[in-house]
Parts: sequence; C-alpha cells; structure tokens
Amino acid sequence: MGARRRGAAVAVLATAMVLGSLGGDLRGQRAEAASTDQSYWVPVSKKIVVNGHGYGHGHGMSQHGAQGAALKGLSYKEIGEFYYPGTAWGKVKGKVRVLISADTSDDVVVSPTAGLGVRNLATRTTHVLPERDGVSRWRLVVRKGRTIVQFYNGGWKRFRSPWVKRITGDAEFFANGPITLWTPSGSKTYRGFLRSASPSRGSSARDTVNVVSMDQYVMGVVPYEMPASWHPEAVKAQAVAARTYATWSRNQNMRRHYQICDTTACQVYGGTGSEDPRSNVAVRATRRQILTYGGKPAFTQFSASSGGWTSAGSMPYLPAKEDPHDDWHGNTVHSWRTTVDVSRLERSHPSIGTLRRIWVTNRDGNGEWQGRVTSLVLDGTKGNVTISGDSFRWAFGLRSSWFSIEPTPIMNRWSRIGGTDSQLGAVRSGEYAVAAGAAQHFQRGRIFHSPRTGAKELYGPILHRYKKMGGPSSRLRFPKTPVRKVGANRLARFQSGTIFKRASFAPVVVSGAIDRRYHAEGGRKSGLGWPKTSNYRVSGGLRVDYMHGYIVWKRSTGATKVVRN
Repeated sequence: MGARRRGAAVAVLATAMVLGSLGGDLRGQRAEAASTDQSYWVPVSKKIVVNGHGYGHGHGMSQHGAQGAALKGLSYKEIGEFYYPGTAWGKVKGKVRVLISADTSDDVVVSPTAGLGVRNLATRTTHVLPERDGVSRWRLVVRKGRTIVQFYNGGWKRFRSPWVKRITGDAEFFANGPITLWTPSGSKTYRGFLRSASPSRGSSARDTVNVVSMDQYVMGVVPYEMPASWHPEAVKAQAVAARTYATWSRNQNMRRHYQICDTTACQVYGGTGSEDPRSNVAVRATRRQILTYGGKPAFTQFSASSGGWTSAGSMPYLPAKEDPHDDWHGNTVHSWRTTVDVSRLERSHPSIGTLRRIWVTNRDGNGEWQGRVTSLVLDGTKGNVTISGDSFRWAFGLRSSWFSIEPTPIMNRWSRIGGTDSQLGAVRSGEYAVAAGAAQHFQRGRIFHSPRTGAKELYGPILHRYKKMGGPSSRLRFPKTPVRKVGANRLARFQSGTIFKRASFAPVVVSGAIDRRYHAEGGRKSGLGWPKTSNYRVSGGLRVDYMHGYIVWKRSTGATKVVRN
C-alpha cells in the first residue's frame, strides 16, 4: 500500500498517550481572543526557555482531565457531558473500514487459520480456502488488473479454482477468528475482515483495509490512547470519545474505500495485539454508546492535557472552558518547561536576517499569559515574518501552543527597574554580544550581562566613560553594580574597578589594587572621601588622590599604602 497513503481523516487528534483529570460543572467562561503586545527578546546564545501548559490542541476532552475527574468520583457520562456540553447520547451499529498504514505493499498477506476464506466483493460470494501441508501464507495480489489468490510453500504459487477467476474487483479474507496480517514491518492480528481495496476505480494499486465492528475497532484503540490501568470511568469516557470520533469519521467518508486510518492522524489502532482486558471491559460496558449533536455523531476531539483550559474547536460543543481537573497529581504535562534554540528560525526564514525578538501579537484570551498563542511575529534585522502559534509549536516540538518565553536576564532586569518608566526608557536594540557576555541598548542607557556578574544597568556620564574605555573589553570588564546614587554623586563598581562621578566633576576611574584597598578600608566611609583623580603614574607605581588623602601602589612589592590628611 506504500505509495497510496493519502491524507487520512479530516481532524488531527492528540498523538500522545494521556493522563488526565476532568471536571463537574462549567467553570470559567471563555474570554474573547486577545490582541497582545508581548515581546520576548532573543539572547545572543539563541537559547530561550519556554514555559507552557497542556499537551495537544486542547479541543474537547482532556485525557488527563478525564482521569482527574474520575478520581473525584465523576462517571463516564458526566465526564463526556463536561467536555462536550450540549451533546446527547445515542447508539451506533455496523462496521468501520480502517486503513492499515503499515502495509505499504500492494498485496494482503495472512497466516493460515481456522475457517480462512476469501470473499468476492463484487458477487458477495465466499469460499473457504483448503488446509494444505507446508503452506505458511496466503495472499491476495493484483496481476494484470485482476485480484488473484496465492499461497506460499517455499515460493509463491497461484491458487487455481473456478471461483478465483470470477473475482473481477476487490476481495477480502475472512476467518472464524482473528487473522494475522503480514506487513513489511512484521505481523499484527486483527478481528473482522482484511480487505484488498482499490483506492479508486480501475486502479491496479491496493490498500489493506480492516473491516471490523465498531466496538471491536474501539478495543484496539483505547489502550493506545489512554492507559488501561487508569480509573475505569476515565477509560469508559475514552471508549465513548473514540467510538464517537470513529463514527463521525465514518459518516464523513461513506464512499471512500477506508473511513478512518490507524495512526495519530486519526486514532491509533493496533488490532487485537493492542487490546487490554481492562479497557475491553470499558468498551463492553459502554457498548455502542456515542455522543450526538443534532442527531448526528459528534466530532469528539480529545488531547492529552488541556493545561487547565480547553481551547475552542470548530463545533458549538467544543467550547473554550476552564478545566479544574486537569491538574491532578499524575499529570506531568499540565505545566512544562523546556529550552530551545531559535537559530533554526533564522535558517527556515532567511528573509528576517538575525532574529532579534519574538513578538506575540494574539492569544485566545483564556488562562495564564492570556492563553494559547494564535499568532506571533519573528522580528529580525532585515524584516519580519508572521507565523501561527501552532507553527512555532511544531518547529520546536513544544507540547502545546499555550506557552510563554522567559525574559532574558537583561530584559528581566529592565522590567524590575521599571521598564519604559525607568531611568533607561524604551528598548532601542536587540541583545548583542560583547566580550564574554551581552548588552542591549535602551533609550537612555545600556544593560550589560555576564554569567558571573548578572545584568547591570549603566547610563549618563558613567556609561559614556565606560564606553570610551572600551566597555566590557576594557580593564574594568563587566559592571558588578548598576549606577548607584549617593546624594548628587554617582558610582558604579566593575569587576576590576570603579567609576566615580561627583557633581560638577568629570568621572574618574579607579582600578586594580588601589580600588580594592579603598573598598577594603570602607570606601566612602573610610575617611578618604571621594576620589579626585583616576589612577596616575608615580615613581615606582600608581597613585589615586582622594578628598582627604591618597592611596599609592608600589609595583615592586604589590603593596598599597593609605595616607590620610
């Protein structure tokens, strides 16, 4: 079936196994979609820390929520009615046609089993195959546009019988019990029939399709979508959601050769090998039960975890609503945190140049940070590109589009000192690399950051003097403190010195051993007062003059001497 794998079902369900918790009454009303102005500046490392809630799209039932609700005592019907408000209960009958995606060949190969036979779908006639010694496989395969039957006993041989010649279209295997199907990746066993189905009229290609009763199908789905060890009421709720979704998908594809696929694009289905006695009990306990809306099967989407709020889907019964039960003790994806490298966005969107910031412009308005991201702008040095929250999510394998980005240390410091209302004013650049750290321009100053010193802001004459010296590449290296006010005076300490600014005087720079001795003596409380000069050379060393004395450093011994007036 390889080359013929086309788009499976219309809706994409959650791919992850879930753990869950659900609710009782409707709590929390959906907010309107929110326009936002949330800027996340990109650090020079290109590594950003992302915090988020939930796993999956968030439409309909949270599987973790279902578990949480069941642990609180809710029944499967209460769970279903909470997640799909406005739906009614109904019954389904009949079979469903499931595409077996692992069978990428054009033939259908099965093991001999009791009552194995072939049904001619054009005439609906059935023929039981003979038991033959040494035959280890039977298959349906197309030759010259016709379906023929072959058996394997050291090599494939054609099975000759008058009824085989009358197969003019598709055919299928049936048996007294489950049938083992062989695919290029191994074998699996399925209930029902295994059909060699034409994707379109006149096609010589064939897909393998499992035709099975709806409840037998659901038995092969539930353990893949939810741990069978969970609370029985949660597993029952999952059985109803899976059965309803399959019925909805069947109704959308009545004429197609398959009606649902067996992957995460639809619902994961593994045949009898995936069944679990505990989940089979849940399937039988909810036999044939589905949820309906307007008399038709509901589109019962579900995902691993809502994160505390479901997201609005495409149907009236898929509203955004607060989910008070998702955050049960076993839900490890209710809240999450990860680090990603955003340089891949520069590679995938070269028109933006260097990415400066990620600017979230719209969210759905529900929950922390104003909810799931619906659109954001990649702001670069050469241009901007707008992408969806889901596109950003898939680019980095995030668990959901409900996320926020931690501010860089520089932006965190800027926010703490007042943001645009601070001494620095508004942002004027992205973060850029300096020495062994980073810096960022603001309207009236800069913030410098290194792993050792943290983020510290400089402005005014002290910043100008620091820049003139070479900034972090100078002998001062990175600032250890922001600009500090001492009455009308200012100072900022650095890794290897201090810049002092007295009112009405130019800044002076004191560095090295003299600066260390000054601070060891008590700094401004040492009795020396403020420095009047920067380091200057004297015979045999360096000296700094203070208001009430001086400190001299002797090169030959490395010693310092304090002289007070």
